[in-house]
Amino acid sequence: MRDRLTARAAIAALTTEFEELGPVLPIFAGPERLARHLAALSESPKYVQYEDDPPPCDAPHQTSRADPRRSTGQDLVESGVADHDTDGDGPLSWAGYADSRTRATARTGEEESVVHGLASVGGRSCVLVSFEFGFLGGSLGQRTGDLLEAAYEAARTRRLPLVSLIATGGSRMQEGMVALTQLQRVARASARLRAAGPAQLAVLRDPTTGGGWATLGAGADVILALPGAQVGFAGSRVRPADADPHAYTAEGQLAAGQIDAVVPPDELPETVARWLQALHAPGSPAPGPAPVPDALSATGLPVTGWDAVRQARSPSRPRAEAYLDAYFDHRLPLGGDRCGGTDPGLRCGFGRRDGRTIAYVAQCGTATRPAGYRTAARVIRLADRLGVPVLTLIDTPGAANDAEAERAGAGAAIADTFAAIAEAGVPVTTLVIGEGGSGGALALAAPGNTYVTQDSYFSVIAPESAAAILKRTPDEVRATADQLRLRPQDLVELGIARAVVRPDPSED
Repeated sequence: MRDRLTARAAIAALTTEFEELGPVLPIFAGPERLARHLAALSESPKYVQYEDDPPPCDAPHQTSRADPRRSTGQDLVESGVADHDTDGDGPLSWAGYADSRTRATARTGEEESVVHGLASVGGRSCVLVSFEFGFLGGSLGQRTGDLLEAAYEAARTRRLPLVSLIATGGSRMQEGMVALTQLQRVARASARLRAAGPAQLAVLRDPTTGGGWATLGAGADVILALPGAQVGFAGSRVRPADADPHAYTAEGQLAAGQIDAVVPPDELPETVARWLQALHAPGSPAPGPAPVPDALSATGLPVTGWDAVRQARSPSRPRAEAYLDAYFDHRLPLGGDRCGGTDPGLRCGFGRRDGRTIAYVAQCGTATRPAGYRTAARVIRLADRLGVPVLTLIDTPGAANDAEAERAGAGAAIADTFAAIAEAGVPVTTLVIGEGGSGGALALAAPGNTYVTQDSYFSVIAPESAAAILKRTPDEVRATADQLRLRPQDLVELGIARAVVRPDPSED
């Protein structure tokens, strides 16, 4: 038997400030009124128990038909759903559908599978949507579409971020194609909200499958998940028998670059509050650029080109993690390219510094992979939409050039990163903190607003590769480095960099 939080208990676990919108039981749920409202729903406990729940994703696939008097949410997704005709059996005249809805209401106290309203989380306003899995498996039908569209519209007109607490088994079988087309409605509403600016944040509860995952979940700007949640387009009863169960978990989706973080329940309120603070669009006037970080190394300027290369490649040189820690008060990482890939050599996300939000993309000294460039482009475009300035830290010998990187679309990913920076309306600030290897580094550089540290270099290609292309012998690599004019002071003289950044004197 499995226990799941009801929709309202999930809301209460996140915030005590909630004002329900829509045709269903409008209330203001401050601390006292929320408590009175939950007490009034005596038939809707904090947890709904499902004796015949689908087996967990690591258990053998089994099919059983539950007693109709105690149908599971997933069974009801397969045998009945809601439409506007609440007194009938829906658009397909599915026998018993009205009775299924009546039982779902009696069990949960809800009239539909979602609740939505205005909320405040950590003092940050948002529109909040919460799914009731106990109501026909949290499935999407026509009335669900009405409520979801209303939630998106409320966020758009109020210019508030949308937070979705998702727990759904997919579209309702009893409404057939009428249910399935609700996904188009949700996608259209989401696109309208995105065009207006406000961010969308999803919290994946257990389970998040089917159309709910493929719209509200995977379509969000930031995707968080609770530990162990089932997450995937395919529900547990329609997956291949030999499918890897880990792929359908929050942890598996995180490893595949499909979600941004797995967050324990007790950390969720603070995490969501911080994200709402970071994603709040500042509006006009346009934000100023991100301040240039101070250098963390007191290494002097290199004498020769090869000296610059050696200093940049030194294992003792400060790396991106140290720069990010020194620069931000706290950070909220984003990870994954939403195409099945991650790059451990890239750090992306949003951070807070001196009371303002700054997005960051930082290379960590390794060859950047296609997934890294796609993740970077995603973050830069999100920051641009929200009016948040961007900081990029360059440190890479170049883009990954192995066969796997080519198959993964290295060229297209790099091109898209160039385009994301070229299209950005917000200011982008770049600091080269180590190696600046060819186009793989330049893709993240801000034209006209790039700075360099004393222990960095930037070159059209690494000196060794340049010598090889020019058919020079290995003993000519050092002379080639001088000819490339890749030293920090050379880059300033050439107009590639604005200045050489040095350590903060007050830190001495």
